[in-house]
Amino acid sequence: MTKTGYLIIAVVIIVLLLVTVIVSFVVYRKTPLPKGCENMKITKDTCKNCTNQICSYSKKKEKE
Repeated sequence: MTKTGYLIIAVVIIVLLLVTVIVSFVVYRKTPLPKGCENMKITKDTCKNCTNQICSYSKKKEKE
């Protein structure tokens, strides 16, 4: 196979990966929230048993 053939294959693979990422993101954004999570408020009770140290919600609460 020539260099042009390999280049075309590489470009097709990159385009397919980009399309996959874009479609996944659009589907993710259109997915509705589960019942009971629509108006979820973050409180100390919500976070007291969580062990996630990099959680963005806990960082917000620490700043307040």
